[in-house]
Amino acid sequence: MISKQVQAVVAGHICLDIIPDLSKVSSDSGAFFQPGKLIEVGAATLSTGGAVSNTGLAMVKMGVPTALMGKIGDDPFGAVIRLLLKERWGVEEGMVVVPGEITSYTVVLNPGNLDRMFLHAPAANNTFCADDIDLEVVSQSRLFHFGYPPLMRRIYENDGIELVKIFQRVKSLGVTTSLDLSLPDPNSPSGKADWMAILRSVLPYVDIFVPSLEEVLYMVDRKKYEKLLVEGDDDANIAVSASDLTELSDLLMSFGCKIVLIKCGVRGLYLRTASLESLKDLGKAKPASLVDWIKRELWHPSFHVDNFAGATGSGDSSIAGFLTAFLNGYTSIESVQLGCAAGAFNVTALDALSGLRSWSETVAAVRKGWQVNEFVVTEPGWKLQPGGWWCG
Repeated sequence: MISKQVQAVVAGHICLDIIPDLSKVSSDSGAFFQPGKLIEVGAATLSTGGAVSNTGLAMVKMGVPTALMGKIGDDPFGAVIRLLLKERWGVEEGMVVVPGEITSYTVVLNPGNLDRMFLHAPAANNTFCADDIDLEVVSQSRLFHFGYPPLMRRIYENDGIELVKIFQRVKSLGVTTSLDLSLPDPNSPSGKADWMAILRSVLPYVDIFVPSLEEVLYMVDRKKYEKLLVEGDDDANIAVSASDLTELSDLLMSFGCKIVLIKCGVRGLYLRTASLESLKDLGKAKPASLVDWIKRELWHPSFHVDNFAGATGSGDSSIAGFLTAFLNGYTSIESVQLGCAAGAFNVTALDALSGLRSWSETVAAVRKGWQVNEFVVTEPGWKLQPGGWWCG
């Protein structure tokens, strides 16, 4: 039984990440994937991956008592996950172990000067369902976060009925709810699911929605997603405008969520919040004072990093930083800044967790005046603020 003395529960997708060191490999993608070619690489890093690990353990590292809930098999990869959770993090409980199931794994390919690529097997995550959530533990927490439904077949099939069931049950306990996505393989059943319908059904029970720009555009506006990819040289984050983000957040909030945090890669984090009336129903993690959170729109650039190693789990780390700040009563802009800081620390290491700092170190780095990767918003109504962030 998981200890009930928890502030947050992070549930959903978990896997074993296998990350070979490709730092000395040529960035020529054509040559990299040449059939029959042998490429010498460095040592492989083994770490737990997926939202449960990346976001949940990041929150643990930042000082939040957090329970993890995921599903693995009784195979060697599952044994490695349990060993890593126990030896590195002191977490021994929370995994549903299913005899005969295959544990999910991801091979992370991160050659220099190219965006990372993933070879992923969902495996046991495909059978995760609402009954795998320990509601007794959830009821003792203030915040419930669920991640990566597009990589969990039973969660997204039948128009997301299991996902909706999870959030209905958790919200009925008065717990603040948070949802993250992942980008589906367009040719997979997940990529062909009706994600617009799924979001319409689940977001009324989601307080804080934290997708990446690519993920949510893929699901609600495929034409704009494909157009921005072309205009942005394979990076929708570069081509997006402030008005695009306003329009997108308008749509998402019309579905029922109260806070939208959109991850925009190198262009940082975009935040949009609802009216006072909506925010009053935020649940147990609701800030003591809601004044600073009412109808906010802001866009904060990423922080500059000299020693970039890889972006595995950077979005999850940003979420963890934001949620940790939210739980600790920080203001809206402070929460976004601390989310950006956690994401920046993340990219200094190959895996999703080694680069992260303690909460006190993360706060200190922001308050010291960390340089941002500047960008300009030219659209009317946006104002540049001290520190390099923009207010809508």
